[in-house]
Amino acid sequence: MTQILVVEDNPDLAFGLRTALEVEGYDVGVAEDGPTGLSEAGRLHPDLIILDLMLPGMDGYRVLRALRGHGSHVPVLILTARSEESDKVLGFTTGADDYVTKPFGLLELLARVKALLRRAALAPNGHPEAAVERIGAHVEVNVASRTVRRRGEAVSLTPKEFDLLYALIKRRGAVASRLDLLREVWDYSAAVMTRTVDMHIAELRRKLEDTPSTPRHILTVRKVGYRIEA
Repeated sequence: MTQILVVEDNPDLAFGLRTALEVEGYDVGVAEDGPTGLSEAGRLHPDLIILDLMLPGMDGYRVLRALRGHGSHVPVLILTARSEESDKVLGFTTGADDYVTKPFGLLELLARVKALLRRAALAPNGHPEAAVERIGAHVEVNVASRTVRRRGEAVSLTPKEFDLLYALIKRRGAVASRLDLLREVWDYSAAVMTRTVDMHIAELRRKLEDTPSTPRHILTVRKVGYRIEA
Protein backbone atom coordinates (compact mmCIF):
# COMPACT_ATOMS: atom_id res chain seq x y z
CA MET A 1 0.00 0.00 0.00
CA THR A 2 1.24 3.49 -0.84
CA GLN A 3 2.53 5.26 2.27
CA ILE A 4 2.04 9.01 2.73
CA LEU A 5 3.47 11.01 5.63
CA VAL A 6 1.63 14.19 6.66
CA VAL A 7 3.75 16.62 8.69
CA GLU A 8 1.26 19.18 10.00
CA ASP A 9 0.93 20.79 13.46
CA ASN A 10 -2.75 21.75 13.11
CA PRO A 11 -4.53 18.67 14.52
CA ASP A 12 -7.84 19.38 12.78
CA LEU A 13 -6.20 19.79 9.39
CA ALA A 14 -3.97 16.76 9.94
CA PHE A 15 -7.01 14.69 10.84
CA GLY A 16 -8.90 15.88 7.77
CA LEU A 17 -5.99 15.14 5.47
CA ARG A 18 -5.46 11.72 6.98
CA THR A 19 -9.13 10.83 6.62
CA ALA A 20 -9.33 12.02 3.00
CA LEU A 21 -6.14 10.20 2.01
CA GLU A 22 -7.19 6.97 3.74
CA VAL A 23 -10.52 7.10 1.89
CA GLU A 24 -8.44 7.19 -1.31
CA GLY A 25 -6.70 3.99 -0.21
CA TYR A 26 -3.40 5.37 1.10
CA ASP A 27 -1.65 4.31 4.30
CA VAL A 28 -1.12 7.57 6.19
CA GLY A 29 1.26 8.53 8.98
CA VAL A 30 1.09 11.87 10.80
CA ALA A 31 3.76 13.93 12.56
CA GLU A 32 2.97 17.16 14.43
CA ASP A 33 6.39 18.84 14.42
CA GLY A 34 9.54 19.08 12.35
CA PRO A 35 11.86 16.75 14.28
CA THR A 36 9.17 14.05 14.50
CA GLY A 37 8.45 14.45 10.80
CA LEU A 38 12.10 13.93 9.91
CA SER A 39 12.32 10.92 12.22
CA GLU A 40 9.12 9.38 10.79
CA ALA A 41 10.38 9.92 7.24
CA GLY A 42 13.43 7.83 8.10
CA ARG A 43 11.37 5.17 9.83
CA LEU A 44 8.47 4.84 7.39
CA HIS A 45 10.26 5.51 4.09
CA PRO A 46 7.03 7.01 2.70
CA ASP A 47 6.21 7.25 -0.99
CA LEU A 48 5.26 10.91 -0.56
CA ILE A 49 5.43 13.59 2.15
CA ILE A 50 2.94 16.41 2.64
CA LEU A 51 4.93 19.01 4.57
CA ASP A 52 3.75 22.16 6.33
CA LEU A 53 6.29 24.99 6.51
CA MET A 54 5.36 26.57 9.85
CA LEU A 55 6.20 23.72 12.23
CA PRO A 56 7.34 23.73 15.85
CA GLY A 57 10.82 22.53 16.63
CA MET A 58 12.08 22.63 13.05
CA ASP A 59 10.42 24.46 10.18
CA GLY A 60 9.51 22.76 6.92
CA TYR A 61 12.42 24.28 4.99
CA ARG A 62 14.91 22.74 7.44
CA VAL A 63 13.12 19.39 7.31
CA LEU A 64 13.27 19.46 3.51
CA ARG A 65 16.95 20.42 3.47
CA ALA A 66 17.72 17.58 5.86
CA LEU A 67 15.83 15.08 3.71
CA ARG A 68 17.61 16.12 0.54
CA GLY A 69 20.92 16.35 2.37
CA HIS A 70 20.52 12.71 3.41
CA GLY A 71 19.98 11.72 -0.21
CA SER A 72 16.22 11.20 -0.04
CA HIS A 73 14.36 11.66 -3.33
CA VAL A 74 10.88 11.16 -1.88
CA PRO A 75 8.36 13.52 -3.53
CA VAL A 76 7.50 16.40 -1.18
CA LEU A 77 4.34 18.47 -1.46
CA ILE A 78 4.59 21.67 0.57
CA LEU A 79 1.39 22.76 2.28
CA THR A 80 1.45 26.24 3.80
CA ALA A 81 -0.34 29.49 4.46
CA ARG A 82 2.58 31.42 2.95
CA SER A 83 1.64 32.72 -0.49
CA GLU A 84 4.51 35.06 -1.36
CA GLU A 85 6.39 34.22 -4.54
CA SER A 86 9.69 34.29 -2.65
CA ASP A 87 8.42 31.55 -0.33
CA LYS A 88 7.46 29.39 -3.30
CA VAL A 89 10.82 29.93 -4.97
CA LEU A 90 12.64 29.02 -1.75
CA GLY A 91 10.53 25.89 -1.42
CA PHE A 92 11.32 24.73 -4.94
CA THR A 93 15.03 25.52 -4.68
CA THR A 94 15.19 23.62 -1.38
CA GLY A 95 13.88 20.52 -3.15
CA ALA A 96 10.07 20.61 -3.03
CA ASP A 97 8.16 18.93 -5.85
CA ASP A 98 4.91 20.85 -5.52
CA TYR A 99 3.38 23.66 -3.48
CA VAL A 100 -0.21 24.14 -2.26
CA THR A 101 -1.30 27.30 -0.47
CA LYS A 102 -3.87 27.26 2.33
CA PRO A 103 -6.81 27.44 2.04
CA PHE A 104 -6.90 24.79 -0.66
CA GLY A 105 -9.44 22.58 -2.38
CA LEU A 106 -9.27 18.96 -1.28
CA LEU A 107 -9.88 17.65 -4.79
CA GLU A 108 -7.00 19.72 -6.12
CA LEU A 109 -4.71 18.45 -3.37
CA LEU A 110 -5.64 14.83 -4.06
CA ALA A 111 -5.07 15.36 -7.79
CA ARG A 112 -1.58 16.72 -7.12
CA VAL A 113 -0.80 13.83 -4.78
CA LYS A 114 -1.81 11.34 -7.47
CA ALA A 115 0.23 13.16 -10.12
CA LEU A 116 3.36 13.16 -7.96
CA LEU A 117 2.98 9.48 -7.10
CA ARG A 118 2.33 8.54 -10.72
CA ARG A 119 5.44 10.31 -11.95
CA ALA A 120 7.56 8.93 -9.12
CA ALA A 121 6.42 5.40 -9.98
CA LEU A 122 7.09 5.77 -13.70
CA ALA A 123 10.36 7.70 -13.56
CA PRO A 124 12.79 4.83 -12.79
CA ASN A 125 11.43 2.85 -15.76
CA GLY A 126 11.39 5.72 -18.22
CA HIS A 127 14.26 4.08 -20.14
CA PRO A 128 13.97 0.27 -19.95
CA GLU A 129 17.34 -0.15 -21.62
CA ALA A 130 19.00 1.98 -18.90
CA ALA A 131 21.32 3.60 -21.43
CA VAL A 132 23.65 6.27 -20.10
CA GLU A 133 22.97 9.64 -21.70
CA ARG A 134 25.88 12.07 -22.08
CA ILE A 135 25.90 15.85 -22.09
CA GLY A 136 29.17 17.11 -23.47
CA ALA A 137 32.37 15.36 -22.47
CA HIS A 138 31.90 15.40 -18.72
CA VAL A 139 28.27 14.76 -17.72
CA GLU A 140 26.69 11.29 -17.62
CA VAL A 141 23.00 10.73 -16.86
CA ASN A 142 21.63 7.29 -15.95
CA VAL A 143 17.86 7.56 -16.34
CA ALA A 144 17.06 4.17 -14.81
CA SER A 145 18.86 4.93 -11.56
CA ARG A 146 18.15 8.69 -11.76
CA THR A 147 21.79 9.44 -11.10
CA VAL A 148 24.07 12.07 -12.61
CA ARG A 149 27.85 12.21 -12.63
CA ARG A 150 30.05 15.14 -13.66
CA ARG A 151 33.73 14.49 -14.26
CA GLY A 152 33.21 11.17 -12.47
CA GLU A 153 31.73 12.77 -9.34
CA ALA A 154 28.11 12.24 -8.30
CA VAL A 155 25.89 15.31 -8.66
CA SER A 156 22.93 15.62 -6.30
CA LEU A 157 19.80 16.76 -8.15
CA THR A 158 16.38 17.27 -6.64
CA PRO A 159 13.62 15.09 -8.18
CA LYS A 160 12.27 18.05 -10.14
CA GLU A 161 15.73 19.01 -11.40
CA PHE A 162 16.25 15.48 -12.69
CA ASP A 163 12.82 15.39 -14.33
CA LEU A 164 13.55 18.72 -16.02
CA LEU A 165 16.96 17.55 -17.21
CA TYR A 166 15.48 14.34 -18.66
CA ALA A 167 12.66 16.27 -20.35
CA LEU A 168 15.33 18.22 -22.23
CA ILE A 169 17.60 15.23 -22.91
CA LYS A 170 14.92 13.08 -24.52
CA ARG A 171 14.17 15.80 -27.08
CA ARG A 172 17.62 15.19 -28.60
CA GLY A 173 18.37 18.87 -29.11
CA ALA A 174 14.87 20.01 -30.03
CA VAL A 175 13.53 23.07 -28.26
CA ALA A 176 11.15 22.70 -25.30
CA SER A 177 9.07 25.75 -24.45
CA ARG A 178 8.57 26.81 -20.86
CA LEU A 179 4.90 25.87 -21.13
CA ASP A 180 5.82 22.41 -22.44
CA LEU A 181 8.18 21.92 -19.51
CA LEU A 182 5.60 23.13 -16.99
CA ARG A 183 3.07 20.66 -18.34
CA GLU A 184 5.48 17.74 -18.56
CA VAL A 185 7.50 18.17 -15.37
CA TRP A 186 4.86 19.70 -13.10
CA ASP A 187 1.81 18.04 -14.74
CA TYR A 188 -0.10 21.30 -14.97
CA SER A 189 0.60 24.92 -15.77
CA ALA A 190 -1.97 27.26 -14.26
CA ALA A 191 -0.74 27.11 -10.67
CA VAL A 192 2.98 27.04 -11.35
CA MET A 193 4.97 30.17 -12.07
CA THR A 194 6.85 30.30 -15.37
CA ARG A 195 9.81 31.47 -13.31
CA THR A 196 9.88 28.02 -11.73
CA VAL A 197 11.30 26.58 -14.95
CA ASP A 198 13.92 29.33 -15.20
CA MET A 199 14.91 28.79 -11.58
CA HIS A 200 15.39 25.04 -12.04
CA ILE A 201 17.33 25.60 -15.26
CA ALA A 202 19.64 27.95 -13.37
CA GLU A 203 20.24 25.25 -10.74
CA LEU A 204 20.99 22.62 -13.38
CA ARG A 205 23.49 24.96 -15.03
CA ARG A 206 25.13 25.69 -11.69
CA LYS A 207 25.56 21.97 -11.03
CA LEU A 208 26.43 20.72 -14.52
CA GLU A 209 28.02 23.51 -16.55
CA ASP A 210 31.69 24.49 -16.30
CA THR A 211 30.70 28.16 -16.56
CA PRO A 212 27.01 28.52 -15.60
CA SER A 213 26.85 32.16 -16.72
CA THR A 214 27.84 31.15 -20.26
CA PRO A 215 26.41 27.63 -20.62
CA ARG A 216 27.52 25.38 -23.46
CA HIS A 217 25.00 22.56 -23.10
CA ILE A 218 21.79 23.73 -21.40
CA LEU A 219 20.89 26.51 -23.79
CA THR A 220 18.22 29.21 -23.87
CA VAL A 221 16.28 29.68 -27.09
CA ARG A 222 15.22 33.31 -26.91
CA LYS A 223 11.46 33.86 -26.52
CA VAL A 224 10.83 30.11 -26.85
CA GLY A 225 12.39 27.93 -24.14
CA TYR A 226 15.39 25.65 -23.68
CA ARG A 227 17.25 22.85 -25.36
CA ILE A 228 20.18 20.50 -24.68
CA GLU A 229 23.30 20.77 -26.84
CA ALA A 230 25.32 17.61 -26.29
